[in-house]
Amino acid sequence: MTAVTASPAAAPAPDSPAPRRFPALRRLFRDKLAIAAAIILILLIVAAILAPWLAPNDPYLTNTRLRMLPPVWEARGRWQFLLGTDGLGRCMLSRLLYGLQATLLMGVIATAIGGSIGIVLGLVSAFYRRLDGIIMHMSDILLSFPAILLGLAFAAVVGPGMTAVVVSLAIATIPTVVRVTRASALVVMGQDFIEAGRSIGLTDGTLLVRYLALNCISSVFVYLTLRFGQVILLGSALSFLGLGAQPPIAELGTMASAGRNELFLAPHISVIPSLVIVVLVLCANVLGDALRDMLDPRLRHG
Repeated sequence: MTAVTASPAAAPAPDSPAPRRFPALRRLFRDKLAIAAAIILILLIVAAILAPWLAPNDPYLTNTRLRMLPPVWEARGRWQFLLGTDGLGRCMLSRLLYGLQATLLMGVIATAIGGSIGIVLGLVSAFYRRLDGIIMHMSDILLSFPAILLGLAFAAVVGPGMTAVVVSLAIATIPTVVRVTRASALVVMGQDFIEAGRSIGLTDGTLLVRYLALNCISSVFVYLTLRFGQVILLGSALSFLGLGAQPPIAELGTMASAGRNELFLAPHISVIPSLVIVVLVLCANVLGDALRDMLDPRLRHG
């Protein structure tokens, strides 16, 4: 009985590379800066969620005898107040945790509302060409109004507060998301599978949701990640101007504004929340850039 031997042609070549799975994720994990940004952002989000349990003191308890204490690493610092106290003797660390919670919530809500409306309008604009001109003209009108001007307008109508800031930031987000979504959708609309779907009788809703939206969501998600950092920055600026959260509510922009009169006596009151804003925006931008590179089709085989 003769033994059957494998054909040499069937054996894999010794020098042929093994197929690489998920090259985009491998490229992302090789980006140490993006991984660091993601870890810092996750830690800040977790700290904001756990603020009621992590805060060492009541963030709204005032004590004028302890006002403007420096952080613990300075000479007059106390371990009870690791980051010092503000102008009313309130714990800066506790207020920072609650302020981080308010700022992140403002950014998430404004980005989610503006992004959702912008995605729907962008898809409709690309799919129904007769509505394209109307939607794009509306977007151009909204783009002509800066977010700060919208915040002033809403504050004049409903009064200053988080509601006015969230609404103005959401409206300012809509036109840019519309343009990004429309640009991605127009590329997808030129593909053969859209015409094939129409030829077999698929409804407009099915084509919009299952084929058009799902093929555009990656690029729009990357833009929303970048936009989230911009929303945080704009929202903090509006709060700094007095249009956002009103005292005694803790919010990073409001906290930075509250310490500007004591900037030379107690710089930590403004500097610490301002640094947190910078870290938030920087991490969101770095992570957004990394996601854009990861999902760029020109780099998928790199």
